[in-house]
Amino acid sequence: MKYGEEEIVNFDINKDENYWPNEHEKTYTIDIELPEFMCKCPRSGYPDFAKIYLQYQPNKKVIELKALKLYINSFMNRHISHENSANEIFDTLYKNLDPKWMKLVADFNPRGNVHTVITIDSSDL
Repeated sequence: MKYGEEEIVNFDINKDENYWPNEHEKTYTIDIELPEFMCKCPRSGYPDFAKIYLQYQPNKKVIELKALKLYINSFMNRHISHENSANEIFDTLYKNLDPKWMKLVADFNPRGNVHTVITIDSSDL
């Protein structure tokens, strides 16, 4: 296993070191685009690709960007549905960041003439 693969396999997004203190009390929005998300279809094993758009208004913490990259890359060899991957990412980040507000959009590439976009907004919780 190469060092990058090993880093991804052993990565734990829940560790405190992956979140930094937010040094600003004002409300502001962080927009992050993750254009190379990949997971595998739980039925066929075929790869699924998506762009993940994350927006959040930090409260006490912000996520370290390399940690987010490693976390997103950890899905590439997992057999998981579009809905489950989007919800897992949202739930994990929402729990760890405890933001004022957060929205995640998972825009999956069409496959078999089906285009899936999943949107989860903390305003709707």
